[in-house]
Amino acid sequence: MTALRDIRSLLFVPAHQAARFAKAGAAGADVVCIDLEDAVPAAQRPQARAALLEFLPQQPAGHGYGVRISRLGCVDGLRDVLALHEAAAQPAFVMLAKTESAADIAQLASLLPGLPLVALIESARGLHAAAEVAATHAAYPALQALMFGGADLAADLGCEMAWEPLLHARSMLVAAAASAGLAAIDVPWLALEDDAGALAETQRAAALGYSAKALIHPSQVAPVHEGLMPAPAAVARARRVMAAAADDDGALRLDGRLVDRPVVLAAQRLLRRADA
Repeated sequence: MTALRDIRSLLFVPAHQAARFAKAGAAGADVVCIDLEDAVPAAQRPQARAALLEFLPQQPAGHGYGVRISRLGCVDGLRDVLALHEAAAQPAFVMLAKTESAADIAQLASLLPGLPLVALIESARGLHAAAEVAATHAAYPALQALMFGGADLAADLGCEMAWEPLLHARSMLVAAAASAGLAAIDVPWLALEDDAGALAETQRAAALGYSAKALIHPSQVAPVHEGLMPAPAAVARARRVMAAAADDDGALRLDGRLVDRPVVLAAQRLLRRADA
């Protein structure tokens, strides 16, 4: 499977709808996240866990099927962890809903050793602790990504779920991820019939520094991948920067502009996106 730091798209599929697992895997998203949390009615969560346990040993080789579990401070979260302990095969990663502290990651990493982790930040408290959560990567390298949970966060803040009201929070989250070298995954675009909106929001998120975006429908794969793709002119310049830097590892001039180490690093990041 593609490492979480290199993914562009993460497609959610409800765990109680097992018939959609294979379809989600064939949709073209880089990884699929089987959701045991909000997408599943509370009464159907036992059946959802059973469907997950049945599917994991049958998942196609090489494809990244991960799992979102409920927060550890509730019974459902503990049952989700116990279900993964009983699984005959493990998911590609585990996403922890409503992560609010470094202790959450430490506990989950101890309970599920060796599994890559994604911390979903979706509350005011979680946002305040985002840098502290990201810093746990030093002690728990299993933590590979932070995800921005905009819908729940907007409800917690009492603001509209729109770009401008959430811009500061989005920026805080991507800065926290960058501080620890983690991937940053943006919230899904919720308007299922508005591909232009999905494309525009993905481009804005990429400009902020997000490396991937979550999806809630297979039709969103194409606009999200397009939105994360750098413009051809930017790619061409990045290749020229790298070529120039190969001949001179100090500061240099290119097209009348200074090229130094930060510019080279930015070019490397852009080319990784372009070549994904």
